[in-house]
Amino acid sequence: MLVLLPPSEGKAAAGTGPALDLAGLSMPELNSVRRQVLDSLITLCEGDERKALEVLGLGPKLRGEVLRNLDLREAATLPVAGLYTGVLYDALDLSSLTGAAAARAAGSILVFSGLWGALRPTDRVPPYRCSMGVRLPGIGALAGQWRAVTAPVLPRLAGDDLVLDLRSAAYGAAWKPVGAVAERTATVRVLHERIVDGVAKRSVVSHFNKATKGRITRDLLVSGAEPRNPAELADALRELGWTVETAEPKQAGTPWALDVVVAAV
Repeated sequence: MLVLLPPSEGKAAAGTGPALDLAGLSMPELNSVRRQVLDSLITLCEGDERKALEVLGLGPKLRGEVLRNLDLREAATLPVAGLYTGVLYDALDLSSLTGAAAARAAGSILVFSGLWGALRPTDRVPPYRCSMGVRLPGIGALAGQWRAVTAPVLPRLAGDDLVLDLRSAAYGAAWKPVGAVAERTATVRVLHERIVDGVAKRSVVSHFNKATKGRITRDLLVSGAEPRNPAELADALRELGWTVETAEPKQAGTPWALDVVVAAV
């Protein structure tokens, strides 16, 4: 199983390990674009601070994020498993996994990133600020840059396995499974169900969405479940206590859609 996750704007304050080693990151085929994006980001942050804030979509109170980007080549790193914070990553709690569950996480999770393209939990990078929606000078739209290099790499990485795509739309644009890979791909929508005047009503709420996706991923890793296709994934999640509704694709070469219904976080 290949699990695709979005990153989080919230990150650890600092790393404690050695400086960045691009050559040591997984998926070395992405390194040429990683280097270009890194160079452009640092150059942007070395220039006019107001422009950097504008390009990165940050307010004046977040100027520290611009300053932090200046030191990306020399800053201490930490594993991706401990880098991201926020609702999804608090629920997933990658750094607490041990033994077989940690090994499954290392082999199955890909975290997408505006700066790095995609990363494994064991990859070491410094804290940074650069979302997928940014248009860097000399680079342009990051999703398009990453899509060009992930297109030949990630299908090989997925192989014949199930792909569980939990990314947001912005990060989903960096690689879109097609053909046979898409047919083995499941996307997840989280619905919050509540009773109003005796009637069940459902809505999509961001907090429920992120927390549930983190918990689903953790449950699959800890349980050792090995679903081979979206239908088996739905069955595995039901066995783990989740309420899941499925919708098979109406045409070939498109992903399955799974609805996970929750009453509380």
